Amino acid sequence: MAATIKDIARLTGLGLATISSYINGGNVRKENKEKIEAAIKELNFEVNEVARGLKTKRTKTVGVVIPELNNKFCTDIITAMEDILRNHGYATIVCDCRTDRELEKRAVEFLYRKRVDGIINMPVGCDGSHLDCFRKANIPVVLIDRKINGIDCDYVLVDNLAAAKNAVMSLIGVGHSRIGMIGGPTDIYTAQERLLGYKLALMEAGIVPDEGLIEHGDYTINSGVHCIERLIKNNPDMTAVFVANYEMTMGAVIGLNELGVRIPDDISFIGFDSEEFARACRPKLTIVTQPTAEIGKKVAEIILQRMEKPQAAGPADFKLIKLQTKLVEGSSVKRII
Repeated sequence: MAATIKDIARLTGLGLATISSYINGGNVRKENKEKIEAAIKELNFEVNEVARGLKTKRTKTVGVVIPELNNKFCTDIITAMEDILRNHGYATIVCDCRTDRELEKRAVEFLYRKRVDGIINMPVGCDGSHLDCFRKANIPVVLIDRKINGIDCDYVLVDNLAAAKNAVMSLIGVGHSRIGMIGGPTDIYTAQERLLGYKLALMEAGIVPDEGLIEHGDYTINSGVHCIERLIKNNPDMTAVFVANYEMTMGAVIGLNELGVRIPDDISFIGFDSEEFARACRPKLTIVTQPTAEIGKKVAEIILQRMEKPQAAGPADFKLIKLQTKLVEGSSVKRII
C-alpha cells in the first residue's frame, strides 16, 4: 500500500499542516525539511500530482506551442527554457503545430484542457485569436520571436530589423550593391522585420531595392534550394546574397553547390543562426547568430514570475524584451572594391 502524509507524520513527529506545506511548495524550517525528505525517501512516498492539482488549482506544467520541432532555433530555445522550468518544479508539454494555424489552434485548446499553468507560443501567423481562452482565463501567455499587434502579453523578441540591416550593410561596405535576399513568409512578423532591415540598409546607402532580388521561402531547406536557384537564374549580375533563416541557409548552400557556384569567388554569402553549420562549410560562412540560450532564459523567468505571482496584468505591466544578434565573420564574403 502506498505511503501517505500521515505515515510521514508518524515517522517524523511533525504536523500534517507542516508536511502538506512542504509537499505543496511552501516554506518550512530547514530541520523539518530534512526530516520530511528523509521520511519520503525511507517510505518511498510519491506525491499524487492529480490530487495536489485539484487542491492547489495548479498542475505545475507549462504548455509550449512551436511551428516546427525540427527547427534548430526552436529546439535551442526549448532546451534552455526547460532546464530552468524543471529546476523550479515545472514540467513542459511541447506541441509541434507543423506551421499550420488550425493545428496551432487545436494544440492551444488541448493545453487549455490540460489546465497548464501558463503557455509559451511562437505564433504561426499574425492573428492571436487562438490564445483567447488563456487570456480570458488570466492564464500567463508569453510569445517568442514574433509579435502580434493587438495582443497584450509578454514578449521575448530578437531585434530582427537590426540583424538584417547590419548583415546587408557589411556587404555594402565591401562593395556589393546587387545583393539578393532569401526571406521568410510575408505574413510572419520576423520575416517582415528582416526584410525591412534589408531594404533600409540598401536605401541608406543610396541603393534602390530591387524586388527581383528578393525571394520568399517557407523556412525549410527545400525552399532555400529553390530560392537560390531562382535568384541565380534571374540575376546573373548578383554578387552577394543574404539568407534570413538557418534551414534556408542550409538549402541555399546546397543549391549553390549543385549549381557549381563557388562561395565567395562567384557569390558572397551571409546566412543565419548556426555557428556549427557555418564552421562545417568550406569556406566558413559569415552568419547572423541569435542568442537562443538568453531567449530561453528570459522566457522562463517571465513565465515563472507570472505563474508564481498570479494577478491581473494591464498593458503597462507586460514586458517586451528585445535581444540583439551578432554578426560572426567567416570567409564567405569577398571584397570587390
